[in-house]
Amino acid sequence: MPIRKVNPTSPGRRGMTLPDFSDITKDKPEKSLVTHIKRHGGRNNVGRLTVRHKGGGHKRAYRIIDFKRDKFHVPCVVKTIEYDPNRNARIALVQYADGEKRYILAPHSLRVGDKLMSGPQAEIRDGNALPLRNIPLGTILHNVELTIGKGGQLGRAAGVQIQLLAKEGKYATLRLPSTEMRMVHIDCMASIGQLSNPDAKNIAIGKAGRSRWMGIKPTNRGVVMNAVDHPHGGGEGKSPIGGKPQTPWGKPAMGYKTRRGRKNPSTRFIVKRRSK
Repeated sequence: MPIRKVNPTSPGRRGMTLPDFSDITKDKPEKSLVTHIKRHGGRNNVGRLTVRHKGGGHKRAYRIIDFKRDKFHVPCVVKTIEYDPNRNARIALVQYADGEKRYILAPHSLRVGDKLMSGPQAEIRDGNALPLRNIPLGTILHNVELTIGKGGQLGRAAGVQIQLLAKEGKYATLRLPSTEMRMVHIDCMASIGQLSNPDAKNIAIGKAGRSRWMGIKPTNRGVVMNAVDHPHGGGEGKSPIGGKPQTPWGKPAMGYKTRRGRKNPSTRFIVKRRSK
């Protein structure tokens, strides 16, 4: 998917880049696979703000995506490649031989008319989904399960590719895009191929308003606040932080480890941490 530049008719558009959407084949989503999603503006069930800088933005309908790919041994045909406002990868509408339609994450090489299948006997080709047990070493993957039958959790962002490195006993070793290497059960499902829209990371937002369209509100630095509002605030003129970097609630920031360490059940499956 190429990126197009726009004419610099204003300062905000001078550095802005946009996707050209040449891979999109249909504008309107499949009505039977669309649902309403309630937005909370970063607030929890009590109404308190727990995630800052969220809220507003354009209205979005949620497309129901089949992350499980559990319709085994039933062939399907790709009907459309579509834009999804809820993710940066493209999605594909597939129709199975029995008439059922589902949305799946679209690999980069997927085209309208391609035939796909899920299950242990499926062919090794982009878009098909198989257990890791049946996938040869070195294959590029996306939408990989962490728990058998739960649906894909790893590798769902645009342009992502996960490589299958080894199989030993009940576990397969994967190299993630972060360079982390971790073990996943060999019966977990994975989809073949690199995900679509690899140029998403090269898009330049261009102006603050475009972030607001996406529901991202401005971030204000702690050092420019008053002392009552932030631990970094207060002081005469431009003042240093004074002490260690902290969040507005006094928790350590900048390098503070939030993972539960050895108590986290999934930690023991990490073979090599991501490189810094």
